[in-house]
Amino acid sequence: MISNFINGLVDYEFLQNALVTATVIGIVAGVVGCFIILRGMSLMGDAISHAVLPGVAISYILSINFFVGAIVFGLFASIIITFISNNSKIKSDTAIGITFSSFLALGVILIGVANSSTDLFHILFGNVLAVQDFDKWLTIIVSAIVILVVVIFFKPLLLTSFDPNMAKAFGVKVNAYHYLLMALLTVVAVSAMQSVGTILIVAMLITPAATAYLYTKSLSKMIVLSAFLGAFSSIIGLFIGYSFNIAVGSTIVLTSTSIFLISFLVSPKQIHLRKKVLKA
Repeated sequence: MISNFINGLVDYEFLQNALVTATVIGIVAGVVGCFIILRGMSLMGDAISHAVLPGVAISYILSINFFVGAIVFGLFASIIITFISNNSKIKSDTAIGITFSSFLALGVILIGVANSSTDLFHILFGNVLAVQDFDKWLTIIVSAIVILVVVIFFKPLLLTSFDPNMAKAFGVKVNAYHYLLMALLTVVAVSAMQSVGTILIVAMLITPAATAYLYTKSLSKMIVLSAFLGAFSSIIGLFIGYSFNIAVGSTIVLTSTSIFLISFLVSPKQIHLRKKVLKA
């Protein structure tokens, strides 16, 4: 099977595109995912990944690249959620639930209007084997920009993630960096559509980062490990999906989940926690 996969990489451009795209998505999702789980915003990632669906449908209707509509609706959803949470007694999880379900319902309606169920099915569940050269390079460029932004603003993102009150005391604009992270999250979610689809994006954002969290207390080390795990899961998932002719997006997610489950059992943090529980 390995030789068939390697031969396929040599002979078929679509498989080369799939490998590069899936690996890049695994890396950038792992990087952004670290900040998402540290801020307790896993639900926000899920909401935005589904909220982009109406934008994708509208893009198909208007015959424009789906990146445009998806990013616009993703940012719009994050603004609505944050505005409701900050300006009412409604908690963030409730605001996320309302926005998520509304945008998803709108997306379903627009799918029917777009009358392009085959392409939109790939958006929902991913089809990394169908990635074209333009999409591959767009994903690479977008991901490089996201990682560059994280590197440039690493310190304020670090401070606002661990202690927003202290960040405010130091004069850091906490809300500005919150919206910056939401923008990065939206861009990554849109980029990941081709590989895992909107349904499974949240797994690529959360699972590698959660796995990395089990091994280190340093955010910089966590980011590097999470990016590696995201890339590794993407490569192994692509190999399994291609070799057995099954959905690649799903195999990528299940590979990442399997690594997390193993880490949950053997990681130093978990072993230490189990010892404390047994002593108690």
